[in-house]
Amino acid sequence: MSNYSNLTAPQLRQAANLKEKIADLQKQLDAILGGSAAKANVPEKLKRRKMSAAARAKIAAAQRARWAKVKAKK
Repeated sequence: MSNYSNLTAPQLRQAANLKEKIADLQKQLDAILGGSAAKANVPEKLKRRKMSAAARAKIAAAQRARWAKVKAKK
């Protein structure tokens, strides 16, 4: 997208009008498709996977074992 500071006043007005038209068309499309079009274009906030305390403890123990193995070789 171009830099807005380089545009003239008529170009800015035209860009604003186009954005409004796009927003209106998007609303119409959402109404027809039940809002699925807007959701398809905008990624939702990704949910973080939760790890149980037991799984974290198991991973930590495995990492400690790996470090112990590396330190034992020295």
